[in-house]
Amino acid sequence: MNAGLYIALAIFILVLITIAQGVRLVPQGYQWVVQRFGKYEKTLMPGLNIIVPYFDQVAYKLTTKQIVLDIPSQEVITKDNAIIITSAVGYISIVDPQKAVYGVDNYNIAIQTKVQTTLRSIIGEMDLDSALSSRDQIKTKLTDTIAAEIEEWGISLRSVEIQDINPSQTMQHAMEEQASAERARRATVTKAEGTKEALILEATGQKQAQILEAQGRKEAAEQDAKAELALAEARQKAIAMVAEPMSDKDMAVMYLLGEKYITAIGELAASDNSKSIILPADLPAAIKGMIGK
Repeated sequence: MNAGLYIALAIFILVLITIAQGVRLVPQGYQWVVQRFGKYEKTLMPGLNIIVPYFDQVAYKLTTKQIVLDIPSQEVITKDNAIIITSAVGYISIVDPQKAVYGVDNYNIAIQTKVQTTLRSIIGEMDLDSALSSRDQIKTKLTDTIAAEIEEWGISLRSVEIQDINPSQTMQHAMEEQASAERARRATVTKAEGTKEALILEATGQKQAQILEAQGRKEAAEQDAKAELALAEARQKAIAMVAEPMSDKDMAVMYLLGEKYITAIGELAASDNSKSIILPADLPAAIKGMIGK
């Protein structure tokens, strides 16, 4: 009786183990690869699945969700021998678990290495300025190239994003020095242009001032000439008016000159700064002339 109970209990436990070995519940977002005697048998889809107990084994459990691959940073030499540091991130999805398992040993490392080598190849064909300003172009080429190559592994490449693409520390220092030199050159050119414009304006102003000064001197000379001419005409008329009642024209001239002489002596005598008295050279003759003798 006890032996029969033990045998029944053993059979019951064996049945439970067999059922557990034959039933597989695959969660959503995963696919399991089943092998039979070490050979691929089938792929279990999400949900309840039945396999042959003891003969079939779940060898790989793969996710069908999008996988993020971090591509390590690396130094890349451009076409013009400049060194830049790049890093990227890739987004992949497994569409065929069988190919992903048996097509490549480790698809994560394989894709990372392929992205790095392809990125070096693409940037190596570009110069520094193009590499720094063509992030979208690099991304498109990289995505198209990698997607075609990993398709045979049953993996779909959604996209590759360029995280960083910066010059190395040495290149950054050289670029900063170049930018500083360029700013200094532009400042010098701007200063020279300003000085040139100032000199042109100054020369133009001096030329205009000289022209205006010359015009002023010309107008002043013309006015002086007109004044002298008017004064001469007035003197001529004065002499003619004085000489008209006199028979001797020389006496008329002497009269006018004497009159001016007396006026000038009077103004000199009335001046506060006057310290001398001017007398005629022939005083007696002048006195006789003044008394009419």
